[in-house]
Amino acid sequence: MFAAGGPASTGPGAVDCGYDGAVSRTPAGWDVDSPVQAEVFVVWLDGDQLQLTGPDGPQPWILQLGSVEHPVEVVDRIVRDVVGPPILVHSTSWRRDRDAVILSFVVVIDRELVGDMASLPIGRAELARSEATAAPRAIATGAVVEHGLRHLAWLAKDDPVVAAELPAGWQPILADYVPEPFRNLG
Repeated sequence: MFAAGGPASTGPGAVDCGYDGAVSRTPAGWDVDSPVQAEVFVVWLDGDQLQLTGPDGPQPWILQLGSVEHPVEVVDRIVRDVVGPPILVHSTSWRRDRDAVILSFVVVIDRELVGDMASLPIGRAELARSEATAAPRAIATGAVVEHGLRHLAWLAKDDPVVAAELPAGWQPILADYVPEPFRNLG
């Protein structure tokens, strides 16, 4: 089961990226009420610009995960069945929201799979900032995408499997996504 994203966020750290809905929301469309859910951001490279896409355009999919299902396998299977074979499926973060644990995934697809699916360029966004012992009070979708791409940039340099799987052209784009140290203790 999957559902579309929600309306644009106007909270702290929100950046108007065109795809940036508030993360703390009830998904529109199908009812997803599993205690563990996957939030899937489908990303592709259009020349020198990363784009968000999917069957419902740039909105994240919300997937219900069963108690015995492996999240990566579920995301891979659904993307493969609906869009086509992904190049890379990676969980980049988690949070507690909507009475569930939400696992965020970045899924990289080949440009040929985009077809007529609506896409939007990915803009840069401020990360959601937490306190030393507390989660951020609000998290915008743009912040989740930004964090996911910074995570992917780190893996592209540190993980030989990710580096080998990413198509040519991704490394220079990801070079601008630099992980930051934990700033809230300074």
